[in-house]
Amino acid sequence: MHIGILTSGGDCPGLNAVIRGAVIKGTRIHDRSFVGIRDGWRGLVEDDCFPLKRKRVRGLSGMGGTILGTSRTNPYEGGGPERVREVMARNDMDSLIAIGGEGTLTAARRLADEGIHVVGVPKTIDNDLSATDYTFGFDTAVSIATESIDRLRTTAEAHHRCMVVEVMGRHVGWIALHAGLASGAHAILIPEVATTLDQITEWVLEAQRRGRAPVVVVAEGFVLDGEEEAVAQHGLDAFGRPRLGGVAQRLAPMIEDATGIETRQMTLGHLQRGGSPTAYDRVLATRFGVGAIDAVVAEQWGTMVALDGIDIATVSLTDAVGTLKTVPRARYDEAAILFG
Repeated sequence: MHIGILTSGGDCPGLNAVIRGAVIKGTRIHDRSFVGIRDGWRGLVEDDCFPLKRKRVRGLSGMGGTILGTSRTNPYEGGGPERVREVMARNDMDSLIAIGGEGTLTAARRLADEGIHVVGVPKTIDNDLSATDYTFGFDTAVSIATESIDRLRTTAEAHHRCMVVEVMGRHVGWIALHAGLASGAHAILIPEVATTLDQITEWVLEAQRRGRAPVVVVAEGFVLDGEEEAVAQHGLDAFGRPRLGGVAQRLAPMIEDATGIETRQMTLGHLQRGGSPTAYDRVLATRFGVGAIDAVVAEQWGTMVALDGIDIATVSLTDAVGTLKTVPRARYDEAAILFG
């Protein structure tokens, strides 16, 4: 029998390293064979699978994207557990490794509750899964965002402008917090902390009075104090969640009107997901892949591999997706001392 591997949801650097780690240990140590499932849950419900040989994963640790492809397909809109069992049986799969974020792992948990043999691997650049200290992809996203903000700062200083830079972060502000701190941003706006336009204006003006070109870093899920919903311009995804984006475009003219400072906005978007993973993410992703195979061999169904300190552990998928790991207020207040 074979182990099926899929990558689902938003792509991020490190996915290929997980696949490589799992396949190499599985074939070398446990004499297991693998089936690659194309485009996440879509490939599983549409029976789009292929033999995944060891030679196919050579040299993948530093390659971005995913050789399996991905999508935001919801398996429960494509037949649910009955269809999943049917396709698994047709391809001689007795277990699945599902690599993904909150939406993917929620679907994996539901399938595990239905008796499907599933092990999860956490993947999200948002770093928002509470059951693991870090997720791969986060370090790369922060590095890319930091470099981008550094570059935007130089052009802002040349023109004495304010820059509003939007980074990813649906429910949590970890990318904004880390990239903002690393780049010396004058304000960081995150979903966990509602902030007034007056406060943002004060930070921007304070930076300008010191002769700086103000830089505001905002997570896509940020909501101004007094408002109820994040900016979502692109409808819903397959899991019924709003496709966020556009908060920087909305804030920039508001800041310009309030301060009189020419203000430009930049949405980094998919730049944060692209390219090669950092060394840290390559190592973490490889360790997750190796750990996932250990969990499969141990028949720890309905679990997810996780980073606990410096060790790889397994936790239940229920615990993994039950609570988001948000930025503690103390961490934000620590950063806010540097604003303005």
